[in-house]
Amino acid sequence: MTVTAPPVDQPDQLEPQPAPSARTAWLRRLVLAAASVLCGVLLYVSFPPRTLWWLALPAFAGFAWLLRGRTWKAALGLGYLFGLGFLLPLLVWTGVEVGSGPWLALVAVEAVFIALVAVGVAALSKLPAWPVWAAAVWTAGEAVRARVPFHGFPWGKIAFGQADGVFLPLAAVGGTPVLGFAVVLCGFGLYEAGRLAAEGRRTRALRGGVAAAALLSVAVPVAGAVAARGLVSDKAEDGTATVAVIQGNVPRSGLEFNAQRRAVLDYHVRETLKLAADVKAGKVPKPDFVLWPENSSDVDPFANADAAVVIDEAARAIGVPISVGGVVEKDGKLLNEQILWDPVKGATQTYDKRQVQPFGEYLPLRPLLGAINKDWTSMVRQDFSRGTQPGVFDIDGAKVGLATCYEAAFDWAVRDTVTHGAQMISVPSNNATFDRSEMTYQQLAMSRIRAVEHSRTVTVPVTSGVSAVIMPDGKITQKTGMFVPAYLVQKIPLRSSETPATELGILPEMALVLVAAGGLGWAIGAGLRGRRNADA
Repeated sequence: MTVTAPPVDQPDQLEPQPAPSARTAWLRRLVLAAASVLCGVLLYVSFPPRTLWWLALPAFAGFAWLLRGRTWKAALGLGYLFGLGFLLPLLVWTGVEVGSGPWLALVAVEAVFIALVAVGVAALSKLPAWPVWAAAVWTAGEAVRARVPFHGFPWGKIAFGQADGVFLPLAAVGGTPVLGFAVVLCGFGLYEAGRLAAEGRRTRALRGGVAAAALLSVAVPVAGAVAARGLVSDKAEDGTATVAVIQGNVPRSGLEFNAQRRAVLDYHVRETLKLAADVKAGKVPKPDFVLWPENSSDVDPFANADAAVVIDEAARAIGVPISVGGVVEKDGKLLNEQILWDPVKGATQTYDKRQVQPFGEYLPLRPLLGAINKDWTSMVRQDFSRGTQPGVFDIDGAKVGLATCYEAAFDWAVRDTVTHGAQMISVPSNNATFDRSEMTYQQLAMSRIRAVEHSRTVTVPVTSGVSAVIMPDGKITQKTGMFVPAYLVQKIPLRSSETPATELGILPEMALVLVAAGGLGWAIGAGLRGRRNADA
């Protein structure tokens, strides 16, 4: 019996198919890319207005899993995708009024810093106690991002997502660098502990020293946060002050509200007159001073008598000094200025904002941007100049530090008000430009971190909300809604003692940068030795 083999298709009759190994590799790269983006999104979800601070830990654990043992090229790509997943949704508010172009450009640049950090983390991932070195590299990346380009953009610091978290007291130990370092270290430590446990089950051999280091990466930050609670206090050291915060609201949200400058001023005067009437009626206690937000008087009261008249009316009605947020021009310079307006003497003290916002209050690369889109240059017709002196108003013996809006994101801009004697801090802001986006909640969380960092009450007067009073332990005791006129009155503690974070200033950040440099030097040296041995 003859058996005939079934016909076999000739090779030239088959559709070309990718090799199974190539297809598998492509799918694996796709999964890793998607996982990197998802870890970045998870980190974003840990930020306000949500109170899911703990999600930062699995986000960094996943980030560590993605980067362990990767080549620098793979780490660069995965880190960039992680940065996009985190920053694209976090900073979407930057495009509320100016469109998606500036938002996407900002994120594209900022994600580069995270990509470079990822390269460092991957290089360190095989060293002993690598979570410590890697967390320090993340902190070093934040330090660079807070300074360049255009004087930096610290938005998205890990510390700013921890206002409701267990790690918050660490802000009083070493400020935002130490707080952020602890969170990242704990996330990396969780991954390493899990990896070693899985390896131990597989090989039935657990390396005790390495496992202990991994567990300490988790335990030390948590224990440190618990121990640091003693640094957080609401006790009045220099008596108390009754403060009023005014939110006058704006005619409408968006950039165009500046065209209605007089209406914004009138709204804040009206709300102050309402407060004065309620004080007279005994409904609320009389404040020792009143705080208006940034841009509450974009009509220069030094150049426009009608603006000075209505501010004077409000101050005389309430009978105490008012800190007015004005836009003034002096010697040809445009200044974002806080003006202390006395009911008898008028303007007595001023503070000029020092950290002005690029692309909002001044335009870097103005000719280039004008060539790309003339509308962008028309939005900022004249650049604001920078102030040079820290802002501390002495109001009948109470010293009020001032960090205007964007300045709250910068460690130095808040700290030096305290080192210059501030017993409380005010963060006058104008968030109307960003409508009802998450921006106002992200900024409010920054102020909560600053309260704990320096053990000071922080008030946040905002044109359109959310205005708030924050105690030195970071808790919000009063707040307003958004786009409603309102006032807040509260007795607050005045404090003069300094936390370790205030006293140490930039030193903890510098120390962590040196740790990062040491770890990277070790990793590079180990890599070079490995190559020499391989060549031999």
